[in-house]
Formats: sequence, C-alpha cells, structure tokens
Amino acid sequence: MISLEDKFKFNIGDTIVIGCSTGPDSMALLDMLIKAREKYKLKIICAHVNHKLREQSEEEEIFIKDYCSKKNVLIEVMSIDKYGDDNFHNEARNIRYNFFEKLVRKYNADYLMTAHHGDDLIETILMRITRGSNLEGYSGIHKISEMEGYKIVRPLIYYTKKELEEYDIENKVKYYIDDSNLKDKYTRNRYRKYILPFLKEEDSNVHKKFLKFSENLEEAEKFINKERDKALSSIINKKTNRILIDKFLKIDKYIQKEILYYIVEDFYQDDLILVNDKHIELLFYLINSNKSNLVVNLPNEIVAIKSYNEFYLKREMDEITSYEIEFNKYAELPNNHIIEMVEKTDDNSNNVCRLLSKNIMLPITVRTRKFGDKISVKGLNGKKKVKDIFIEAKIPIENRDTWPIVVDALGNILWIPGVKKSKFDIPKGENCDIILKYR
Repeated sequence: MISLEDKFKFNIGDTIVIGCSTGPDSMALLDMLIKAREKYKLKIICAHVNHKLREQSEEEEIFIKDYCSKKNVLIEVMSIDKYGDDNFHNEARNIRYNFFEKLVRKYNADYLMTAHHGDDLIETILMRITRGSNLEGYSGIHKISEMEGYKIVRPLIYYTKKELEEYDIENKVKYYIDDSNLKDKYTRNRYRKYILPFLKEEDSNVHKKFLKFSENLEEAEKFINKERDKALSSIINKKTNRILIDKFLKIDKYIQKEILYYIVEDFYQDDLILVNDKHIELLFYLINSNKSNLVVNLPNEIVAIKSYNEFYLKREMDEITSYEIEFNKYAELPNNHIIEMVEKTDDNSNNVCRLLSKNIMLPITVRTRKFGDKISVKGLNGKKKVKDIFIEAKIPIENRDTWPIVVDALGNILWIPGVKKSKFDIPKGENCDIILKYR
C-alpha cells in the first residue's frame, strides 16, 4: 500500500507545487496530495506543461484543467511553442523546471514535488555509470534537493512504476500514456525497455537496492564536498575568481576531479547530463599542457581557458571581437580603455607613442589584430609577429582579440598600446607632432 505520509513528513499549512504531466506517476502523486490536503491544510498548485509535440497534448491540457477544477486545485499551465536545442529532452526539462520555480516563487511554496519513482532512479544511475560522472552523478536522483528558499521532494522514489499504475487502477485515477516513452531512439527508453525487466527478474525489489546505493553515495558525497570546498578556497585567485594552476596541481588527484565537476556543474546546472568523463579528461589535459595559453570547447558554447597560471570556464558571448576606428584625437575602446591625443607628457612607457606625421600616412586607425600581423619593433631589425609579442608580454589569451592595434593608412603598425612601440615612435625630447596616450 502506497502512503505519502510514511515517506514524507508534512507540516500543517504546507504550500506545494506539483509538476504534473497527466502520466500515471504524476496523476498518482496529485491524487495522494489531494487525499492528504484536508488533514494537513495543504495548499496545492498543479503545474502542467504542454509540450505541443503530440496531438494528444491538447486533450491532456483540457483534461488536467477540468480535473483540477473539479478537485478544487489551483492549476497553472504553460505551452512550449518552439524548441531551439538539439537535445530536446534536455531543453524541455530546463523549460519545465524554470516554470516550476517561477510558480514556487509566485506562491511562496515550501516544496516542489515531482513524481520520480524507483524505476527512474535505476535508469538514471545506469545512464550516469555508462556515460561517466562523479559521486553526485552516480547517486542518481536525490529524494530531497535543497534549493534556495524551498526543497524539491520526490516522495515516490521508494515505489516502482508498476506499483503506481496499480494505485491508479485501485483508486480509479485517470491518466494518459505518452507514446514517445516507448520509442527506442531515446536513450532512457532503451534502458527502460531492455535492462530494467532483466534486473527485476533477478530481484523484484531491485529498486530498493539502487535506492540504498544512492543513499550511500549521497553520504560519501557530503563528506567529500567538505574536503573539496576547503581545497577550492585555497587555490582560487581571489581577485580574478580563477583557479591557480600551480596550486591546483598540488592537491589530491581525486579532489582535483571533484573540483572540475563542481565548476562544470556551476555552468551547466540542469544541463549537466551533457558532460561526461571525456570532458573532464579534456580539462585535465588543458591544465597539464605545457602551452601557456590554450582553449578547449565544451558543449553548449562553454569554453575552458588556460591563461598562463590560471584556469577558468566562460560562456561564448556575442561580444565585440573585432573593430576598426578612425582616430581623431580621441577613441573609446571596447576593452574599456581610451586612446587620446595629448600636447605633452613625461611618460615614456609603452602607454605613450610619439609620431611625426611626415613619416606616416594619415589617417591613423585603431583596430583589432589580423592574422599574420607583424610590427617593425623599435630598436630591432626586421619585423616580429604580433602574436609572439602578445605571448612574450603575457597578455591573457581572452584579451588578445580585442587588444588595440594602431596603424596608419598604409597598414603599418605604429604601436601596440601598453605593449610595444614600433620603429615609427619618436624618442622623447625629439621633434614630433603627434603624441598618443593609452589609458
């Protein structure tokens, strides 16, 4: 006999948002909550997402609205009209949970409840083991997840799908079956159709063994996370919030891996299923590389960057990576610096360039670097690649594409502000009619 009260302690007056698809699992959970409502004075909000991918979707939305109206349950519905991600399941899940969280905030709910059950747990653990993960991933689905200001609770994790379907039959709860759950093209469905039946033949209560496995890993994870957090605080550059590679390489190898998963999870959050052991190995390669600057691409337009002794992730953004500005006494640059013409200065650093207009072809232009750029370095015979100069000056790789290059109308590089002067620079004290300052 299934009983929510045996597995979850309600408080009088709890407000609960329940994600309900109209499938057998979520309809069973909704019915159980309605039965417990009067005893615990519960406020229930049913959250339904119409994915609009099946003809039956519209019928399901009408059904759940009517069902909630008859049961005096608040209902909120959203429709997904367009998908843009190649990974449909991942995108749909993110949309659902964003919707659920908005409702939690709207109604100041204590809990978000979902109808994940024991079969879901087995499938998730097996999929994570196959893909590769860390302890958190291998533990599968947590019974309770602590969120900011509320908890996600999965009270049906103790039961199998078959038990929930039997509950629906016994309690005359109507539900719908999503035919896409039977298609072999989805990974989870293949585990569900071919692997779970075998495991259940071996042991009809195998879901309980997987639950115990999950709980043990969860306890180990809590302990390891404490060690991870201590190590992380000792290897972070507090100014840049990036990992210091020399310190990272001195800590325990296992904690290194946990730190990388932790950082990746911070970027991917609900998209973490996109990342596996191969991506973590790629990050290890990047960190241990002899190259001073290196970039590797991760799924969903995330890039991992090694810049000398620092390592970090960032999202690829539609930021300005190239520009060309005709200079006229003053130029405000996308890197938050400016170049201005001044009458005089005692500064003789690489932040100042003195020019004689008869030696160059006006107008002057400030632009970003181009492939193959070379500069005739002051005091050096011949030309040198701008790329090599950036490397020697230890300019972080993420700054190079937007770093200003000052050229004349013939394309001669006159100056790399803050970095290097060209042969066109006039020595301090000699006659010049253009003085540029970078700040």
